[in-house]
Amino acid sequence: MIEAMFEDAFIRAFKKHSSIRKIVQRKVDMILDNPSTIGEPLKGNLQGFYSCPVKRNYIIIYLYCYTCRKKGDDAVVLCSDCRARPDETIKFVLLGPHDTAYRKMN
Repeated sequence: MIEAMFEDAFIRAFKKHSSIRKIVQRKVDMILDNPSTIGEPLKGNLQGFYSCPVKRNYIIIYLYCYTCRKKGDDAVVLCSDCRARPDETIKFVLLGPHDTAYRKMN
């Protein structure tokens, strides 16, 4: 069973963007059901993360620990709690408008 973790930034954005909560919840459920195929792997300095479109220009940025470790991206991502988390963990990192979310990640 997959464990979901929600970063503070994701939770704040979820509360802020109340008009899309139901859509976000559906997307989160879809990601939890099939994390490797729903999102698109990111590249460059966001290597190891995935993005999933929510609505128009809104995206969810998340990390799937199993894939991160399998690809060796854990050496780039460097989560402080990496070894304490099981492989079957998904960290929901950020939610927001496309451009804003990517800027916050850099």
